[in-house]
Amino acid sequence: MTAWGNHQHIIGRLQRFWRSGRLLGERLNPDSTLFPLRVPLKHPNSRALTDHFDAARQWIAALRQASERHGYTLEWKTINHRQLGANQLPVAAIIDNNDQALMLLRKLGQARDFDAIARQITTAFPELHGWLARKPLKALAHRDDWPRLLAILGWLREHPRPGIYLRQIDLPGVHTKFIEAHRGLLGELLDIVLPEEAIDADASGAKQFQQRYGFVAKPALIRFRLLDPAQHIHGLSDLSIPLQDFRQLEPPARRIFITENDINGLAFPELPDSLVIFGLGYGVDALGEIPWLAVRDLHYWGDIDTHGFAMLDQLRGYHPHARSLLMDEATLLDHQSLWGEEPAPTHRELSRLDSEEHLLYDKLRNSSLGDKLRLEQERIRFGYLLDRLAAMGFQ
Repeated sequence: MTAWGNHQHIIGRLQRFWRSGRLLGERLNPDSTLFPLRVPLKHPNSRALTDHFDAARQWIAALRQASERHGYTLEWKTINHRQLGANQLPVAAIIDNNDQALMLLRKLGQARDFDAIARQITTAFPELHGWLARKPLKALAHRDDWPRLLAILGWLREHPRPGIYLRQIDLPGVHTKFIEAHRGLLGELLDIVLPEEAIDADASGAKQFQQRYGFVAKPALIRFRLLDPAQHIHGLSDLSIPLQDFRQLEPPARRIFITENDINGLAFPELPDSLVIFGLGYGVDALGEIPWLAVRDLHYWGDIDTHGFAMLDQLRGYHPHARSLLMDEATLLDHQSLWGEEPAPTHRELSRLDSEEHLLYDKLRNSSLGDKLRLEQERIRFGYLLDRLAAMGFQ
């Protein structure tokens, strides 16, 4: 009996329509063919009627009672049984309309909220009708945000590519944190309501929201230390300046070191004619905008793990002459007691590593030396760094 369709089976089918968004989306479609909705019910066959006749009678009675209580109808089928004669069995439940389905799910109140939201949105932006039909649950989840969201859409339609900071949008109740928290949703909507020329198609994703829609972004900062006291700028050696200013700086230093770790950058020893850039991580992309790095002696010091080599590979996409520092197998083996674990190694192909680097990268991604092996750069002994720099003639 437990395998036969019952009231909970009907509710389960409707819940799948709810979770997919179709029940709400259909409310925007006057030509919907979803209703009346037929929900097939598993029912006993002739053999089951013979073996479980009393159970079948109870199942029929329970379904009939549930249908009367909840307002749906049952579709019946006559099964002729050699011993029991003709028997009427429910084979499907018929849900007449959208409201009835939502009442069964106790979601009618939310549906009414969605109706009000949909009217509000389509009155201001009729072109969002299709988005609402596709993503009604997302619209409903932001029910309290729509007055501000619509205000932002309207403002940007009136001021395309405004060339200001997000902070400078002057709308009641709208602040920078609200916009930043809703960049993903706003991006979906703005791509629909704004003309093509107001959107930078080369910028995508929440992180490039400002660029995509014409706002001024917070300038990226480059932090660096001038390692040669003779090259300090007005006595200053540790500086953070906007990327564009760094691009124009063109310091006299001939050797440029790049390291991920802040402490490594701060502790890097004094060296003649040198500077160290630090704290970028995967932000090494920013260095692609520094043309004078192409004529400097460039050294990259990252973790000995798969992502460290991925960042080296990324840097070489802009500056193929960059060399690695302390990212070799000898350094790894000399610090075996300090090995750690890389949380989520990458396994992608890296085409810009030299043969020795690629061999070590393969050993790391294939776990030849140990599972998820990692040697973080800050674990390498400071004296080891000094010895390597001296061996390279950097004194």
